[in-house]
Amino acid sequence: MSERDSEVLALQIGRSLRAASKVVRRCNLGLPIVAEVPPILDTGEPFPTRYWLTCPLAHRRIARIEGEGGVRAIQAKIAADPELSAAVEAAHARYARERDALLSTGAQHRPSGGVGGSSAGVKCLHAHYADFAAGNDNPIGRDLHDTIGEPRCPAPCVAIVDGGLQRNPDWREPSHDDDPR
Repeated sequence: MSERDSEVLALQIGRSLRAASKVVRRCNLGLPIVAEVPPILDTGEPFPTRYWLTCPLAHRRIARIEGEGGVRAIQAKIAADPELSAAVEAAHARYARERDALLSTGAQHRPSGGVGGSSAGVKCLHAHYADFAAGNDNPIGRDLHDTIGEPRCPAPCVAIVDGGLQRNPDWREPSHDDDPR
């Protein structure tokens, strides 16, 4: 990953990266939406979340859904639909299998769980969305994508300001008038 991508990711998430990460999905402005994180952080700590949502717009919209009881609502939907339940279980198993394949056979510490470290159901909507946005089959992430739309901002969330790369003070969440959802 380029040094610029690392800088942009750190600015998007509001802290330094804990391991070298790779951008796997970009927005219409060329900025990261999702980064792939290694299963073992630079500190040696296991990290179960393979795909990290970095886009401030998607993050904000999903946080609103979570704040309105979205995790409980999705858990209830999964409990009432055996096909959806099986599809979510399959997404967890695929996620864990692909993440674990990146570990060396002698790894002392191993992350556990599926999407976002969860062993079943839904722990974090952001993680399910990121998994889907990274190109994977994730029914919860697909439903979230259908709800929030493709992240498209009229101005970049990170830009060169006063000669340096920083969060863009002119960035704002698109209103319904200028949001192509």
